[in-house]
Amino acid sequence: MSTNPPNSAPTLERDPVCGMKVNPSTAKHIHAHAGKNFYFCCAPCVEKFKADPAKYLVAPTRPSGLVTLGAAKPPLTAHAENTAYVCPMCPEVRETKPGACPSCGMALEPEFPVASTRTDYTCPMHPEIVRPAPGSCPICGMALEPRTVTASADENPELRDMSRRFWVSLALTAPLMAIAMASMLGYKLSVDLDINHVLINLPRLELALATPVVLWCGLPFFQRFWTSLVNRSPNMFTLIGMGTGVAYGYSVIATLAPQIFPESLRAGSGSMSGYPDVYFEAAAAITTLVLLGQVLELRARSRTSAAIRALLDLSPRTAHLLNSDGTEKDIPLEQVKRGDRLRVKPGEKIPVDGVLLEGRGTHPRPARA
Repeated sequence: MSTNPPNSAPTLERDPVCGMKVNPSTAKHIHAHAGKNFYFCCAPCVEKFKADPAKYLVAPTRPSGLVTLGAAKPPLTAHAENTAYVCPMCPEVRETKPGACPSCGMALEPEFPVASTRTDYTCPMHPEIVRPAPGSCPICGMALEPRTVTASADENPELRDMSRRFWVSLALTAPLMAIAMASMLGYKLSVDLDINHVLINLPRLELALATPVVLWCGLPFFQRFWTSLVNRSPNMFTLIGMGTGVAYGYSVIATLAPQIFPESLRAGSGSMSGYPDVYFEAAAAITTLVLLGQVLELRARSRTSAAIRALLDLSPRTAHLLNSDGTEKDIPLEQVKRGDRLRVKPGEKIPVDGVLLEGRGTHPRPARA
């Protein structure tokens, strides 16, 4: 016989995993634990609960005007120590410093985003006194007050380096492409160009233009190409290094020692008299296009990181730390450690991710239409 009065709503139980309300009389997923039945909305929630019941069993909280939580994760700030760098494409790669991924060659990123602000403490009467933690002014003895300082978010050094290499590569590749396309546009170029009564050997001119493009602008690609060979992990940079390296190396030999090639190659269709075809423009063009792709990719990732930092800037700058003796102390958010007990006062923002230990909060009811 039902204990609920007629026309009364049934008592609902809350799923301990996902928090959904479940009607015990119609629930299909029930699991007994420690002498008590728990009701679930679906089978996956049951399996998660069976795997680790203690994770979902939270002691009831006591009513209070304050909320106390235990910090579960340290805040993501610019002062985080021992920052790990991971690859966006290879999650198993973890390094202690920035660089290139040994598997795919992509630039490593910090595991946690970096906030662009920090909290300093300064004296209202003596602005030159700046301390990283609260205290008293050593000159007048007044309590130091917190202030938020916007950290100078330096531009991505890899983006700056790749941009510089791209513009140099573009400037040197443009005349190379003009020389290569001249014959297709109806212009016949001889081996020796007479410019203001100065004879310039055309293949050697192409060599001079392509060398900085391939060897300096494309140096990061050759470094990643070598890394892919050492780690036996072929990737995009394996193809780029192999293609540009072979094209450039062959062209250098054809320019400096054309006599070692058969006569048929040195006088074939489209070849300049006495020289075989060279491919300096191909190697330079490939390097320039790949650099352009790297610049666009790094710029997009920098904008994403800036958006994440802007979200982090919305978090409070200080937290109320509860000591073991019950006293309360205001500390910068950067000093919060895993396991600290923090107090959140009514109307304040939650400083870090954590577990509710004591207290409760309320939220305004939605307006009715």
